[in-house]
Amino acid sequence: MKELIKYIAQALVDHPEEVSVAEVEGNQTSVLELKVAKEDLGKVIGKQGRTARAMRTILSAASAKLKKRTVLEIIE
Repeated sequence: MKELIKYIAQALVDHPEEVSVAEVEGNQTSVLELKVAKEDLGKVIGKQGRTARAMRTILSAASAKLKKRTVLEIIE
């Protein structure tokens, strides 16, 4: 999951070297924390949050296949 989000984010931003994803594992849920450069934040979120929502949809579909819940947090 971590690699999937990192790959998508790096394709969207101008500074792919500054993309980092940290994973916080829980019993049932894991949280992915996505950090990008400040000037790339708008590209990752998208207009009215559409890009972020699409990334969360892909993530939930992929994690449902693994029977696990994964949440995406975009850190400023």
